[in-house]
Amino acid sequence: MPEKEVWLESRKITPEKMRLARLALAEIYAGEDALSAIKHHPTATGYIGKNVLVAAYNAMVDGGEIEANNEILAKIRMKPVRTLSGVTTVTVLTKHYPCPGECIFCPDDVRMPKSYLPDEPGAMRALHHKFAPFEQVEARLEALRAVGHPTDKIELLILGGTWSSYRRDYQEWFITRCFDALNKKTRDSEIEVAKEGELEKAHRINESAQHRNVGLVVETRPDEVTPEELAWFRYLGVTKIQMGAQSLDNEILALNKRGHTVEELHRAMALLRAGGFKIVLHWMPNLLGATLESDREDFQRLWGGIAPDEIKVYPTQLLENTELHEAWERGEYKPYTTKELINLLADVKPSIPRYCRANRVIRDIPSTNVVEGNKRTSLRQDVHREMATRGTKCDCLRCREVRGKAIEIEKLKLDDLKYQADDAEEHFISFITSDDKVAGFLRLSLPNADAPKTGISDLEDAAIIREVHVYGLSLEVGSEKSGSAQHVGLGTRLMLEAEQVALKSGFSKMAIIAAVGTRGYYLDRGFKRGELYLVKEIK
Repeated sequence: MPEKEVWLESRKITPEKMRLARLALAEIYAGEDALSAIKHHPTATGYIGKNVLVAAYNAMVDGGEIEANNEILAKIRMKPVRTLSGVTTVTVLTKHYPCPGECIFCPDDVRMPKSYLPDEPGAMRALHHKFAPFEQVEARLEALRAVGHPTDKIELLILGGTWSSYRRDYQEWFITRCFDALNKKTRDSEIEVAKEGELEKAHRINESAQHRNVGLVVETRPDEVTPEELAWFRYLGVTKIQMGAQSLDNEILALNKRGHTVEELHRAMALLRAGGFKIVLHWMPNLLGATLESDREDFQRLWGGIAPDEIKVYPTQLLENTELHEAWERGEYKPYTTKELINLLADVKPSIPRYCRANRVIRDIPSTNVVEGNKRTSLRQDVHREMATRGTKCDCLRCREVRGKAIEIEKLKLDDLKYQADDAEEHFISFITSDDKVAGFLRLSLPNADAPKTGISDLEDAAIIREVHVYGLSLEVGSEKSGSAQHVGLGTRLMLEAEQVALKSGFSKMAIIAAVGTRGYYLDRGFKRGELYLVKEIK
C-alpha cells in the first residue's frame, strides 16, 4: 500500500477502535495507568491510537458517561509537548515554486516546494490537500482538536522553499486563505488571486476569532532581506522569520553553492532585529568541506553578534538526486557517523546561550531517503543521554521551559540577561523558578546609532519588544489552571519591566511586533495602532 494510503488508513476511527477505546478509558477512570489500560485492549493492528482515545473521551463526556477530567485528557493527548510551550502550532506548505538557491544538498522534487520530500509528515499532509492553504489549516485544526489539543492560540508556520521568491499576489492570497480557515469562514474557490482588502478584513476578524493567530512564521534567505521586504512581511502579519545560515564560513558556503556570504547574513540579521522580528536560524554541520573540528568552531561564531533567538540544527543528510550525492559518489564527501554526530552535538549544545531556544537537532526526513550516514531521528534524546554521561547539561531556553509544571508564582525571580547583538543591545527579561526554569520571558531590543534604517515610521527612535511569551499548557482563552504560568499577569509584569529598562536607556517610545490575534491584549495595555506595529509613548 502506498505511504499516503497507509497514513490515511492509520487516521481512520472505526466502531471497533471506539469500543476498545471506551474500555480503556473506563479502566483509566478506575485508576489504571493509561499505558497499561491501552495495552489491555489492543486493536488488530496494534495499540489504540491516541486520536481514537480522545475521540472516545469527547463522546463519553458529551454523552454524560464520564466527567471531564483535564489530568486524564493530558495523559491520553497525542504529543502533549506540542502545546506545553503555551501555543499550538499549525504547519502548512506552499506549492512547488522556483527557488533562487542552488544548494548542492537540497532535494528538488517537482511535486514539492524546494528542499522538501513528499514522505515527510507535514509535506505528506500538504500534498494530500494539494497545497491549498484553507484546507491545510482547516484539516490541521480538526486533527489537533481530535487528539485533545486546544486550538484557540495558533502559531501559523508556513514552510516551503524561499517565501520571498514567491509572487506577492500568491503570498497575500495564501495567508488570507489561512486566516479564513482560522476565522471559520466557509470554503471558497481556491483561485490563487489576492482580492484587494481581503487580507486586512481577515486580520480584523481574527483579532476576536475563536482561533486567534498569535504568531506567523515564514522562511527566507539572507540575500532576500531588505527594508522593503520587512514592510511587506508586516503587512502580511509576519512576526517570526526562519532563515538558513547553514555555515558561518564563506569557503564552506561557496562550496555548497549557498549563494550568500557571512557578511550578508550579518546584515540580514541586523535588519530583521531592527524590524523587531523573532529570528530562527538554521545551522548545518557536515556540509561539503566541513570537518568535525571546523563545525565545533563554526558553531561558536553564531553567538558573536548574530545571536539568533532560536536555532534549528539540521545535520546534512545525504539524499539521492542532489549534487552532494554526486560528490559522495566521486569520493569527495563523507557523512558523519551517528556516533560522531552525537559527540559533536553533545560538545556544542551546552554552549547555547540561555536566551536562545534549540528547537531541533535533526530534521524529520524519513531514514529511507538517507543514502549513508546518520539515519536516527531521535538524536535529541541520544545527545542528552551522552551529555548526562559526561556530566554536562544544556541551558538553552527549550531545556529550561517550565512547560506544564505547577509553579509558585510568589517565588519567581525576575532576571534581565543583557547581551550584544549586531547593532543592538538585547535584553532577555524572564521570570525564573527556584529550580531555574523559565515561566515567561520578553525580548527587548534597544537599537544603537549604527542600527540599519528600516524606513518604517513606527520604529523611529523606538525600543522594540520582539516577543512576549508566558509558558504553561496552551489553555482556552479565559480559562484557568491551578499553578499554570499563564493567566496570572506575568506578561503585563514583563512589559512593565521592559518599559523601565527602555526608559533608563533613554527611550521614550516603545513599539511591539504584535501578531494579529494578540493585538487586543496590547491595546488593553496602553499601546495604540501604528502603521505596521503597535506603539506606545513611555515615561
